[in-house]
Amino acid sequence: GQRGGEEEDHSLETFTFYLSEPLSKERVEAFSDGVYAIVATLLILDICEDNVPDPREVEEKFHGSLLEALSEYGPNYLAYFGSFVTIGLLWFVHHSLFLYVTKATRLMGLLNILSLAFIGGLPLAYQLTSEFAEKSHNEIEAIQVSCVITFFASIFQFAIWTTALLNEEETLHAFARYGGKEHAFMFAKLALYPCVSLGAFFLTCLLSEFSTAIFHLMQIVIPFAFLALRIFVRISLTAIKSVMSLSRRKVVLLEEEEACLSPNETLS
Repeated sequence: GQRGGEEEDHSLETFTFYLSEPLSKERVEAFSDGVYAIVATLLILDICEDNVPDPREVEEKFHGSLLEALSEYGPNYLAYFGSFVTIGLLWFVHHSLFLYVTKATRLMGLLNILSLAFIGGLPLAYQLTSEFAEKSHNEIEAIQVSCVITFFASIFQFAIWTTALLNEEETLHAFARYGGKEHAFMFAKLALYPCVSLGAFFLTCLLSEFSTAIFHLMQIVIPFAFLALRIFVRISLTAIKSVMSLSRRKVVLLEEEEACLSPNETLS
C-alpha cells in the first residue's frame, strides 16, 4: 500500500506544471522574430498581389498615366503602411522588453505566444480596413476589429512586463527594476499601444462618421509618440522629483522651526 502511494505521488510530481519555471530566453526571441518576419512578409505579399493596376486598365481608364492609376489605390497603400508600422513598432517594443529581461519563465512564454497570435492577425486587419467601401457599416466594424487586434497584441506584451516585475530580482536587469528611469520609460512604452487602440475603439463607437480618420490618425501619431516618449517621461520624472523635494523641504523647515521654539511657545 505504501509503495502504491509513493508511485502515485511520484507520477503527480512528474506531470506538475509550474508557470514560474525557467524557459530559454533565446528560443523565445528566435520564435518571436520568426513570427514577426512571416507576418511582415504576408503583409507585403497581400499588397503586391491585390493592389497593382492592370496595364490595360492604365491605358484605357487613366490614359496611360501610372500615377493616376496608383492614386486610386491610395487608401490601400495607407492601410498597408499603417499596418507595417504597427508590426515594426510592436517588434521594437518586444525587442526592448526582452533586452531588459534576464530570464524568461513559462508564464512569460505563454503570454508571448498569445501576443504573437494576435500579431499574426494584423494582415487580416489590413485586408479588412482596405476592402470595404468608405463610410460604410462594414468599414466601421473592420476598423473596430483592427483596434481590438492591436489592443490584445500589445496588452499581452504589457502582461509579460508585469509578470517580470513580480519576480524582478531574478528576471530583470537592475537598471530596469521598479523605481528607475528605464522602468518608467518601459512602462510608458508598453502602455502606449493598449491605451491608444482602446481609445480609438471607443471613439469609433461614438463618432462613427470619423472612424477612418481616427484610425489612420492613430497609426500616424503613435510613431511620433514613441519619439517623444522618452522626453515626456524625463520631464514628468523631474517634475515629480521637484515636487517631492519641495514637500520634503517644507517638512524639514517645519521641524526646524518647532525645534527652535520654546516649550511655552509650542503650547501657545
